[in-house]
Amino acid sequence: MKKLSLCILAATISQVIFSQDTDSTKKKALVISGSVDGYYRYDFNNPKGYPYNSFTSFTRSSNSFELGMASLRADHSFGKVSATIDLGFGTRAEEFAYNDAGTRFALKQLFVTYAPSSVIKFTFGTWATHVGYEMLDPYLNRNYSMSYMFTNGPFSHTGLKADVSLGGKSTFMIGISNPTDYRSAPAMPKSAIAQFSTGSKDDKLKAYLNFVGGKQNDFKKVVQGDVVATYAVSKQFSLGINGTLQSVKLDLDSSGNFTSSKWAGAALYLNYDPKSWVGLTLRGEYISDKDEYLGLKNVFAPTLSANFKIDNLTIIPEFRFDNAGNSVFYKNTTETSKSTGSFILAATYHF
Repeated sequence: MKKLSLCILAATISQVIFSQDTDSTKKKALVISGSVDGYYRYDFNNPKGYPYNSFTSFTRSSNSFELGMASLRADHSFGKVSATIDLGFGTRAEEFAYNDAGTRFALKQLFVTYAPSSVIKFTFGTWATHVGYEMLDPYLNRNYSMSYMFTNGPFSHTGLKADVSLGGKSTFMIGISNPTDYRSAPAMPKSAIAQFSTGSKDDKLKAYLNFVGGKQNDFKKVVQGDVVATYAVSKQFSLGINGTLQSVKLDLDSSGNFTSSKWAGAALYLNYDPKSWVGLTLRGEYISDKDEYLGLKNVFAPTLSANFKIDNLTIIPEFRFDNAGNSVFYKNTTETSKSTGSFILAATYHF
């Protein structure tokens, strides 16, 4: 009987210890991740001054080795509640958070979520935009240089949103936020944001319909619709599309009379991975800027990138050609051209 009692006690203690370890693991689900990147870019027109014939984000240099961004992200969950802190250091982070005080340290994302059920989740804070195909963190993109749509679309939103499951692969998001890219906006108007996403049962096809709109201030109103779709044709070949239309109303002389402008863009991404360690991506982007809101008139910009992977390290050689409707690219301090070509050698690492 004594031996039996000891066995029962030992089993009980071990069960308590196991339960405590399980609860502790569940309550302390902390995940740390991050990335670093850098690049060299050479523009074949050999411009002598900023922005060095680069009118898209994060690569405004030429004939120079540049540091991109160091990112450090922490995700923690506790039951139905979770929190994310995503920090960025470097010129890429500074440009992303351009409305904040001038610094190379930036809060990329900072938000908490609460999921009272499996059907709905609320998010409060600041997060990267749902609009567009490309991402801020370079290791998540196959092209290193960014598209014109990424550059001229929203970067981030600060506010409150709700994600609602509609069953199957379909979800709906609706929210309210500060004006685009503003982390702090006292007494400023608010914008509406929304997204509908769906996909096939096997996840080969995914589609997203995105919206953001509202007054940015007393003199500017912006409404943007955006669509993204991806399709995995096979293990080696996949494609993505992104289309966007942005309408802008401006009251330049504070008279109360708004003038309207709009621009539209479309991009096709062709991805081919013949081996696990190498991939190719061709991005073809076209921008229609007839009202010259962006100052370009129109742009065609094909970009070919290779991805050579060594564990979590990716080396990206890239060739890009930009052709615009206006002579916006410099050959020297006085001579301009409607087109330019460039080469980038970049490296990204994530953990």
